[in-house]
Amino acid sequence: MADDQVLRAQKWVNSKYGSVSGYVRCPENGQTGWGTMNSLLMALQHELGISPVVASFGPTTAAKFAALGDIGFEWDKNRNIVAVLEYALWCKGYWAVEPGSEGWFTGVTRDAVESLRSNMGIGGEGVINVQVARGLMNMDAYVVVAGGTDEIRSIQQWLNRGYWNKDAYTIGPCDGIYSRDVQKSLMIALQYELGIAAPNGNFGPGTQAALKSHPVAQGQSGVLVTLFSAACVFNSPTYSADGDAVRTTWRKEGTFDSGLATWVTAFQRFNKLAVSGNGDYQTWAQLLVSMGDPDRKVTGADTRYEITSSRAKWLYDNGTRYIGRYIYDPPGSTLDKEIKPGELQTIFDNDLRVFPIYQDNARKLADFTYTSGYQHGLNAHAQAESYGFNRGTTIYFAVDYDATSEEIASAIVPYFQGVQAALASKGKKYTHGVYGSRNVCSTVSNKTFARYSFVSGMSYGFSGNLGFPIPRNWTFNQIKEYKVTNGSDTFDLDNDAASGLDKGVGSVNDTGGPADSFLAYVQKLYDLAGTYGATGQRRSQLVMEYIRHHDYGDKDLENKLGWWYLIGSYDTGFVDYCDSNGMDVENFFTDPFTGYQLGAPHMMATANAHLLKDQPGTKSDANGGDVGGWAGDLMTFWADWRNSEQEYADPQQFCHDRLAVPGVASTFGFNDLIEDADGYLLARAVRGGKNIVDAMKAHYNGSGGLSRFTSYFNGRWGTATNCKTSAHHALTDLEATLSAAQVRLITLARAALPNDYALLPGGSDKLAAFEQGFADAIVARIGMESRKAETYKSNQQRYLAAARTRAAR
Repeated sequence: MADDQVLRAQKWVNSKYGSVSGYVRCPENGQTGWGTMNSLLMALQHELGISPVVASFGPTTAAKFAALGDIGFEWDKNRNIVAVLEYALWCKGYWAVEPGSEGWFTGVTRDAVESLRSNMGIGGEGVINVQVARGLMNMDAYVVVAGGTDEIRSIQQWLNRGYWNKDAYTIGPCDGIYSRDVQKSLMIALQYELGIAAPNGNFGPGTQAALKSHPVAQGQSGVLVTLFSAACVFNSPTYSADGDAVRTTWRKEGTFDSGLATWVTAFQRFNKLAVSGNGDYQTWAQLLVSMGDPDRKVTGADTRYEITSSRAKWLYDNGTRYIGRYIYDPPGSTLDKEIKPGELQTIFDNDLRVFPIYQDNARKLADFTYTSGYQHGLNAHAQAESYGFNRGTTIYFAVDYDATSEEIASAIVPYFQGVQAALASKGKKYTHGVYGSRNVCSTVSNKTFARYSFVSGMSYGFSGNLGFPIPRNWTFNQIKEYKVTNGSDTFDLDNDAASGLDKGVGSVNDTGGPADSFLAYVQKLYDLAGTYGATGQRRSQLVMEYIRHHDYGDKDLENKLGWWYLIGSYDTGFVDYCDSNGMDVENFFTDPFTGYQLGAPHMMATANAHLLKDQPGTKSDANGGDVGGWAGDLMTFWADWRNSEQEYADPQQFCHDRLAVPGVASTFGFNDLIEDADGYLLARAVRGGKNIVDAMKAHYNGSGGLSRFTSYFNGRWGTATNCKTSAHHALTDLEATLSAAQVRLITLARAALPNDYALLPGGSDKLAAFEQGFADAIVARIGMESRKAETYKSNQQRYLAAARTRAAR
């Protein structure tokens, strides 16, 4: 909305200074913005005798303004300077002077300046000196803005009040937002308190040395504790071992109490630091800069160089366990960074694990569009398959420059939506991760549900790293680049802290074990659930939770749409117990009836959802339990059709061609439907009194798999009409879990929600056709099952005969 006084300022400054050398005209729209503030700043420079003028309050501007002394009530040495300052006050939202009296520093102006100084936190009389002028002639806010908090504003005001008269300090915003400017203010204040000779806001050797000799600990008090607790607030929340957000409050009084120690302990665990609960050097560093202590011992690394046998041995001997390597080198590149033939086996032979990275330029804004993301997703899928990477592997797509928040929203997020769509179109064999600044990683993860974040922490000067906490889903944090000397061999390496969320890849071209192998694995988990202390149905539930917790265990506290919200939490204590007993998630196994590779995490997420939430009493309805299986897959498939509507105008035909069709890669593939059906049937069996092991044995070693689709259809829907109606409820009902899933799986995939689409001309008919297509696909699979039953039975008999022969040997 236009403001009359801002419009007066814009017209005045353009008409008076439009011909000044270097001056840039501002828009005359009555809206405050950088253009208007820069025009006013250039007008001030002209009045100070600077030519040509520039949009920067630099040293020359500061020196010339300081020479004027304090500008206050009835100051009239240069009425144009007073007018510029008053118009700047208008643009800041202060009632600067009675309209028409600009150029006279009146009592109204004095009151406005007093309010400004109070909001800045510095107080004092209503006069403008050089420090106040610098803070006035920009877009910084001094009141809480949307997204800000009173607590952070209190810290900002405290910093300004204590240090604004220091030479190196600039009055910072007091908007309640933790930002790059606030981080720099904190660092300069800390440097003054540490006795640094020339504070500059950089995390240099002098600051590092001073922090090493100034740890803080529980029971201590003083200004360093005040600053330390402020840094803790800026990095809140951190996360507990259970994934719960842990917050802290600012200790303005400067006392390191037990509550702060509790938060620090959680922060240290989350960031993989030595756990002490005290503010040691590594903790200070991790709070202040994105790479933390760059010299700390870490277990990850990445490089563009081939990992030869000697290099692999050096890496292992020096504590590395995870190595990031590139699966693609674009045409024209001179870096030669792509994985070499035989290199993966060399890595595995030396007990190292790999995390794959995809980068195709990715160094400027123009490299990021939805279209390029889709193309890169397809290429990454093909490249990963060519190397034999197993289903479920996370591929990290790079954003290798300092993208601003505006660029992230306009280009980076659409790029990753393209990546997400492309990987989904190839059957969701691989998941996408993101490499970039903290801001890039957090935003992309929240908006496109990137599985993991690989943070470019060593670029600590990036605007996307200053003023942003480390992402909740961080897996690797790149902290230091250096040259390795290994005998006569040298190569460059980036050290990466590893969180353990992504364990990398320890083999490729795995074909998946037969059902017996997987059943033995499930038996081990079931036994561990017993020794863990679980009984009855709870033991089976723990098995489901463990197998699905990596891929379907998100606790997205940002928007409450993670899997914890959709299908419930998992027992982190049991996960730790299994891990400590040498267990790991087995991602897939071979279905003995079809030969398809089944995704165990998806199947167990489906089973877990149906176990926790019984199916609706009316079979034509849908509920939150369905979200973990068919309903969630159908929502994703709806988004897929909406994004393919130019190719498939008929949604029913789209379903016939691509929904659960054997041999066709799809967001709702044949293996997805098998996993949905088996998960449902296993949950029903456990609900009926069987344990998960016996239920799986009956299904995979008995005859359950021969009629899975028929049993699934009869148990869940019963009729095709019920199936179609149930699909309609899943896509359109506003029950809390269904509605949340619709937003997560449809809206954030750049597709219209079915309810909204139905309001368009012909939309209701197409929605009905899509729902009919789903029912058709289920019925078609039942028909296929009937025709193939004898073939499946024959294959199963041969498999069992072979198993008995092996056992006899």
